[in-house]
Formats: sequence, C-alpha cells, structure tokens
Amino acid sequence: MLLNLERFYQACNPSQPLVMGDADARRYYIDFAAVRGGKIIEALQRTITRISPDAPTTQLFTGHIGCGKSTELLRLKAELELKKFHVVYFESTHVLEMVDLDVTDIFLAIAGQVSQSLESIKIRLKPSYFAKLFGEIIDFLQTPIDMELEGELSVGIAKITAKTKESPQLRRRLRDYLEPRTLNILHSINNELLARANEELKARGKKGLVVIVDNLDRVAIRPLPSGRSLPEYLFIDRGEQLRKLNCHMVYTIPLGLTFSNDSAQLQHRLGGGVAPKVLPMIPVRKRTGEIFTPGLDSLQQMVLARAFPTINPAERLHFITELFETRSALNRLCLISGGHVRDLLGLLFDCIREQDPPFSKECVELVIQRHRDYRANAIDSPEWDLIFQVVQQQRVRGDIEYHTLLRSLFVFEYRDHQGVWFAINPVLAETRKFKSWLEENNNRI
Repeated sequence: MLLNLERFYQACNPSQPLVMGDADARRYYIDFAAVRGGKIIEALQRTITRISPDAPTTQLFTGHIGCGKSTELLRLKAELELKKFHVVYFESTHVLEMVDLDVTDIFLAIAGQVSQSLESIKIRLKPSYFAKLFGEIIDFLQTPIDMELEGELSVGIAKITAKTKESPQLRRRLRDYLEPRTLNILHSINNELLARANEELKARGKKGLVVIVDNLDRVAIRPLPSGRSLPEYLFIDRGEQLRKLNCHMVYTIPLGLTFSNDSAQLQHRLGGGVAPKVLPMIPVRKRTGEIFTPGLDSLQQMVLARAFPTINPAERLHFITELFETRSALNRLCLISGGHVRDLLGLLFDCIREQDPPFSKECVELVIQRHRDYRANAIDSPEWDLIFQVVQQQRVRGDIEYHTLLRSLFVFEYRDHQGVWFAINPVLAETRKFKSWLEENNNRI
C-alpha cells in the first residue's frame, strides 16, 4: 500500500492551511483558478509586482470562511518573495481580540508584526514616538509592565497587548487613551517604521515591503452603541485610516460587507475605489443542478494529492480504490461538500477517524449524516425561509439576515461565465425540511 496513513491524516487537518513556501506542502496544492472563475491571487500579485511596485497599494480579499483563503494568501506570500519582496504575513486571530478591537489595535498589531519580521533579518528600528508612548501608557494604566523602553518595538507592543488581554477593562482604558493619538501613531508607523523599513530592504536588494493581514474576516458581527456593526465601523467608517499605511497592504474582510448597503463606501474608503476580490466556492454543480465535471475532477485531485503527493495527477486516479471502496464514494464526498475546501477536508478527517482506507460507502454516509445534522441543528424557521428564497432566486440580498446565511455556511457563492450565483449548501439539501419544501413547491435546485 502506497498510502502513509499518518501523513494522510495530518495532510487532511482542516484547521491547517498549506504553507506554500514549504516544498512538501506545495505538493498538496491544487490550483482551482480555472474552475473558481478567475485568477484572484494572480491579480493581487500583479497589482503589487507589475502595476505599482514602488507606490503603496491597499487590496481587499474575502470569501467564505474555510474556502481556502489562507492557503491562497500563503501562496501569494511565497510568490511575492520569489519576486524579491519582503512579506509579513500574520493571522489576526493570533494577536487580536476579534470580539473587541479598534483601529489602533490593528495598527499596533501591524507595527508589532512588521518589527518582529524585520528584527529576524537584523533590521532593528526603534521609532522614538513609540518609546515615548510606551512610557506614557505605563504611567496612564498604572499597572506594572516589565519592559525595557530601549528594547525592540515588537517586544514593547507584545508586552502591552498581552497585559491588556488579561483585562477587558484595561483594554478599554488603553483604547480610550490611544484613540485621540491615532493620527500620531499612524504617522510614526509610516515615517519611523515603514518608510525606513522600505529603505533598508531596498538597500539589501529587496523590492519593498508587503503586509498581509489574514483572518480579519472573523471580526465579530456585533452591534455598537452607534448602531453600526463592528465590521462596518472598522472597515467602512475607519477604512480611510486603514488605507493610509505606507506599504503594500492586503486585508481580509468579512464577506457580508460586500452585500451591505455601504459596499460602495467600503470600496471607496478602504479599497481606494477598487472592489474586494472574492474567492468563491469550487463549483461541483452548474446553475441548472447538473454536475460540473471540471470542478468535481479538481476536488478529486485535491483528495488524492493529500493521500499520494508524490504521484502525478494522471496516475493518482488509478489509486482511488486505495482510499475508497468505489469511485462513487469519493464523488459523493466531493459533491456533498459543495466545493467548500475545509468541509471536504473535515469530512475526510472524520472518515480517517472512523476506519482505515479504503473507506466504505457506509462509513462515508455515516460521516455525511453527522455533518448534515450538525449544520441543520443551527437553522431556525426564519433562516429556512431565507434559504428557500436563495434557492428560488440564486442570489443574495444585502439584508443582515443574509450575512448570517453566508457566515454560517448555509448558502455558498459561485461564479461562472454569467456572473455570481448562490446555492444551498448541498448537505442541507438532503434534510427532511428542505426535501419537504422542495416537494411542496415543485422546484429544482
């Protein structure tokens, strides 16, 4: 048997994106651009490397959580590095409180991550403003923070943010203190950190600095006293400030904002007039409901690549029965995922936990049933009504309820030659609730 079960299990971990700078990880990668409906990452890269290499750009990137954004952004990082750019990539969920954050939190996170990355290649910048600011913060908070003010910028930011993470009250006090100083913080980051970083990098033969902020699409959708949601406040109301950083920036943003009544404001303020790039699902069916063979074949290759990374794509097809008792069982898993990469990996992950390959039809159906029940249990009657509307119209409107449908993965977004269209998550199409509605209305999906 060619299959290494332990390696296969690790490769199917749905919580781990592929680190595209790693040669072993790249063997698992499948390029879905041809079936997704466009070369999204290539467009982001071209903007930086070809169109505007010397002038800062701000680009917005979004899509369903779990559709492969992080893997694609890590591919962007690897390819930009090949073009001699210094790339700072970080997951905002690791350094920010996603339920409670402000623009100054994002600025400090970016400054800290850029500083840390530069320090790793022996570029040590110590903005004088931040040295003064740290002293003021310690005095203001009146809480002990073990920190050498002459130390590295990244260390200072890390220690202050770590301290405030311990206490929401302390975090609010710090935010209230920093908010009137936002412009000064931005000015210092631009002039004392980013501008000098670009100079140092170019002196070393680099083309410039790129910062990729991943996972900002996971900002909590919660109302603020102003009546705005937190994502609307951050990315629309404060979007112009986030766009003023003096280097190439790539932000992930919540997909729901692209359906907001303020989507034009988002495009103008944060995007600088350019609409966000959206990474859609991998289509496994056409609008008409027929199987979309190129999409299905691509997903098959993704599954087989995780199992047999050293075998070329054409040869992998001969090893399907090493993984599944029948090819139809593999097709079944790919189709029920709806082209959602993380869901497909999660289904595979569960199959491996149930039995050794080749996976039986019974094993596949058991895993699908569990997945279906888990998704369906979260849906209430008003949400079902909205899902039915999406199925009938194949489109999503800008109401907040629709944002819920997208964020909860009740409906998926696809693209074809006619443009954007939406469909129910295939696993939900197999629920009794949906089948009953379908029979009553004599509709087709």
